[in-house]
Amino acid sequence: METVLESIQLDYAFMFTFKKVNSIKLEGFKHFFDDMPVDPYIKGKYRSRRLSRFVVNGNELVKLPHGYLFQSKEYNPLVGDIRREFAELDDRLIAFDNFKQLIFAFFDSCKIHPEAEIGVHQIRTTCSPHNFGNPAPEGIHQDGTDFIGIFSVDRTNVVGGETHLYLAKKEKPVFNKVLQPGELLLVDDHQFFHFTTPIKPELEGVGTRDVFVLTSPSLLID
Repeated sequence: METVLESIQLDYAFMFTFKKVNSIKLEGFKHFFDDMPVDPYIKGKYRSRRLSRFVVNGNELVKLPHGYLFQSKEYNPLVGDIRREFAELDDRLIAFDNFKQLIFAFFDSCKIHPEAEIGVHQIRTTCSPHNFGNPAPEGIHQDGTDFIGIFSVDRTNVVGGETHLYLAKKEKPVFNKVLQPGELLLVDDHQFFHFTTPIKPELEGVGTRDVFVLTSPSLLID
């Protein structure tokens, strides 16, 4: 299994890694974000989302049965202790070779156990002059998983959306950057809290921020 990533920054003894993806063609992802169901668990209708879970079997990506996202209120005070259900990722996206390469890169880089589930959240955050988008409405938080990957697919007419990592909630961030399309941040969820600042339009009209968020374990239950 070949890695497709060129590392740019590695800090805190592999507890987080920032990478630039060079070989994945982002154009192939973009149209899959145009038909996304609105996240019904967040007020404001500014976030849309799909979610599926997988395991890696050798050089194959195996999609697992539909499940429910569950986090305790300890990790998500906003919508914790709720079985959240989202539409599955489009089968055409799952079959897309660049999508598989992204999952394999996450699997390899984090040295995930072969039997561990990987959750893939496809998320679009939308903003307008009268409705800013909040990628992290729960505030500075951990997800309650082992590893997190945030892969930026597209930013259209937006400012903001800067991703921060913290060793503790009340400390200054040890990492802060706007993830540009093609950039990937890998995080040990046990070691860091994370947060992404709100987005607003750079010019008149609507702005969008498209990302894949990967977690292992998946946080999905049957």
